[in-house]
Amino acid sequence: MPVLVASPISPAVPVQAAARAWALRRTAALGLLLLGGALLLGAIASSWPAARGAVYVAGGVGLVAAGWWLWRIWQQPLTATAQRLNRQHPTLEDSTALLLRPASDLNLLEQLQQQRLLARLPELAAAGPLLPMQWRPYWLALAGLAGLAAGIWWFRPAEATGPVAAAAPVALRFSETPAQPAAAPRITQTRLQVQPPAYTRRAAFSPTTPSFQCPWQSRVQWLITLSRPSQTPPILELGTRRIPLRAVPNEPTQFTTEQVLTASVLYRLRLGAQVSDEYAVEVLPDHAPTIRLITPKAYTLVEFGRPPQVAIQAQLRDDYGLTRARLVATVAQGQGEAVKFREVVTDLSTALAGQPAAATVRPVLRLPALGLTYGDEVYFYLQAWDNQQHVTRSDTYLVQWEDTTVQESTMDVSLGVNTAPAYFRSQRQIIIDTEKLLAEQRGLAPATLQERSNAIGFDQKVLRMRYGKFLGEEADETIGAAPTGPPTADTPAEEPGLGSVVAEDHTEAEAKPEQHSADDGHDHHTTPPAGATDYETRTAELMDPYIHHHDDAETADFLEPAVKAKLQAVLSQMWESELRLRTGRPREALPFEYRALRLLKQVQQQTRAYVKKAGFTPPPMPEATTRLTGDLAGAAAPSRRQQLPAPSQQPAVRAALGALAQLRQHAPVPGVAVKLEQGGQQLAQAALRQPSTYLSALQELRQLTAALRAGQPTQRYNLPLIERAFTRLLPAPQPAPAQQIRSGSKLTQRYFQELSR
Repeated sequence: MPVLVASPISPAVPVQAAARAWALRRTAALGLLLLGGALLLGAIASSWPAARGAVYVAGGVGLVAAGWWLWRIWQQPLTATAQRLNRQHPTLEDSTALLLRPASDLNLLEQLQQQRLLARLPELAAAGPLLPMQWRPYWLALAGLAGLAAGIWWFRPAEATGPVAAAAPVALRFSETPAQPAAAPRITQTRLQVQPPAYTRRAAFSPTTPSFQCPWQSRVQWLITLSRPSQTPPILELGTRRIPLRAVPNEPTQFTTEQVLTASVLYRLRLGAQVSDEYAVEVLPDHAPTIRLITPKAYTLVEFGRPPQVAIQAQLRDDYGLTRARLVATVAQGQGEAVKFREVVTDLSTALAGQPAAATVRPVLRLPALGLTYGDEVYFYLQAWDNQQHVTRSDTYLVQWEDTTVQESTMDVSLGVNTAPAYFRSQRQIIIDTEKLLAEQRGLAPATLQERSNAIGFDQKVLRMRYGKFLGEEADETIGAAPTGPPTADTPAEEPGLGSVVAEDHTEAEAKPEQHSADDGHDHHTTPPAGATDYETRTAELMDPYIHHHDDAETADFLEPAVKAKLQAVLSQMWESELRLRTGRPREALPFEYRALRLLKQVQQQTRAYVKKAGFTPPPMPEATTRLTGDLAGAAAPSRRQQLPAPSQQPAVRAALGALAQLRQHAPVPGVAVKLEQGGQQLAQAALRQPSTYLSALQELRQLTAALRAGQPTQRYNLPLIERAFTRLLPAPQPAPAQQIRSGSKLTQRYFQELSR
């Protein structure tokens, strides 16, 4: 019997060593991935400074994910390492887990197997790592990320990475008053760099001219190079501010400053007696987004029978990018004082992925999904946000779902209505029954489907014959007759089978004419008796069109021809509907039922009788053409106008023009420089608004003023240019009344009158 000798070292030590080596290799692989990601994010941040915020966020998320992965690597239990060793080395015979148990807990066979594993593990470790790792995917990932970073760095925009010192210098024009010694420092070079704000997503650029444009909140940097070191820094005169430039470290001849501009401004540089001309920086404001609704119109009526939805198409635009959009719909339900409002918001930001400068959104207003029913209204508008959180709201649009049960007129306020008897609103119930049958069609047997469709067809027949009364069809004795067969819960009882249609036709053909008496309440056609007077004959002829003729179906009514024609069309549509219902084709009958209902509502409106009331009758106001149009014709408030004499304007400009006129005549003018400087303040304000028109004249005026103060001649300056600029600032003169020259000849006066027509 072999003797087992307990090892002084714990059996779990080889497994722990393998787990530690495996964790180190996985940590190194994670380091390769982090290195590649850092190279890529660094290239993006240096190439596009505007995207640095997103780069920082991505880097933070990556570090958090790497920390969580690293924690999982080093917190992996030894049992997982033992399972991995069993899969990697079949010679361990799936027994590595025995090394994690103390020898006192093992039986004799398990102790022998543990000793065998302790002897085999050093042999396996000598041949290589117990848990080898595939390094090829990680090296390939590092190479791919590094190559992508190199490509981004190589093809980066030139404006995005170029420092201020690499920007091309701009040519500023300087003057010295008075002239300085040759040894005095002077400004020899000026460079500009503009960094637009991050929300514009535009790269930095270097202006090529002293006057330039930049977005709102741009950071502008001036870098000034002097001919020799100077103890006094140059000064940037930015509007009314005087900003000393700071020295660049380790560069004694360079000075710089940075300013964030939020409004258009004039600037110039000054170093001692050396002063540059004035130049303009035009700041372009960030406008709010614009919304243009293409469809629908300001007022949309969804008619009965049409799809209860409204397609919306809108174009959104912004200067730099759209970030968010939404559709706000306010649902109005109820009538009178019981109206309830509910707001439904739909997000449309999915169409704005990537923050485009222009986008088209196409939401659809589905009225049933909003909880609307017939007669309800929905008011909606669109909102859009740009990347600077400027918001724009469109006009409010109205969508109304037509309710055919309530018909209103614009003259109902002043007219009393005496409507015809409302027998005929059961056509809507026939449509409802047909739609219900179509919805339940799949779960019905063919015989049940035929039976219910035939029952609806019988209802259509009864309704058709009731309408026929208005056209003189009073001879059918089967109106309202109950059909045989079992009734259903949703529709009246029906006649059996398709033979009822034939029986119905025979019944109508063989029916006896209705008997009438003199006191049945109708007006009957009477023939004038023999020997009647001419007056009685003419009276009978006049009354003939309005008499109820029982023997003629074409004239046995009191309806107008247009109403009669529509009733005939209603009966035709009901015939088509009944035919398809009786033959078990309810889906084909539904369009005819809808057309019959629409015609019925038109007939109902045409047969209304209006009784005019006493009092004020307002003019008709068609809702579809006047609502939400913004037409204020006739609604403007009265206003009073009074013409006052214009006060004397811009005395400084007029004084400067007078001084320039005297300068052109070479006459001595006391205080001419002061007058020109006072007028130059007005010219500077105009140059901020229109630099292309007034800036050159302002520069010429500055040089002229400096020459006057230095006592230099002024012949070489462009005085007409300055005069034209000052003249533009003055208001247009009012036309002076002129005396009309009248000729003494009447022929001449007549000639001028004809010419003036």
